Amino acid sequence: MILSILLSVIFFVLGIIHLNWVIGGKFGFAEALPTKESGERVLNPKKIDSGIVGIGLIAFGIFYLLKADLINFNQPDWILKYGSWIIPSIFILRAIGEFKYIGFFKKIKNTVFGKLDTKIFSPLCLTIGILGILIHLIK
Repeated sequence: MILSILLSVIFFVLGIIHLNWVIGGKFGFAEALPTKESGERVLNPKKIDSGIVGIGLIAFGIFYLLKADLINFNQPDWILKYGSWIIPSIFILRAIGEFKYIGFFKKIKNTVFGKLDTKIFSPLCLTIGILGILIHLIK
């Protein structure tokens, strides 16, 4: 149950950060986007993109509260069954990356994003993935 709560808190915080960007917040926005070595952004998300990601992250947080039986909702069994593999897989794949700008195996490492991705973002994604798998195996 402790791991589920921890994962939920992580997802809620990440979701709130993304939703903050929707309403014009700037905290961490520029640093969270991969750039070319010239400084040009690789991604230029719109507010709706941040909103969708933010809502998804909060939904993942709710998922782990459901998984720990901390909230009760009558959902189909397949949601908990498949979600327990899909969510960790998303974050493990994100940690591995696309081999150019994102993930542990990226080639472009000396940008602000590249350095933060190596130190914070990719390790966090890998941790989320491992915690999700552990929660599934324990429960």
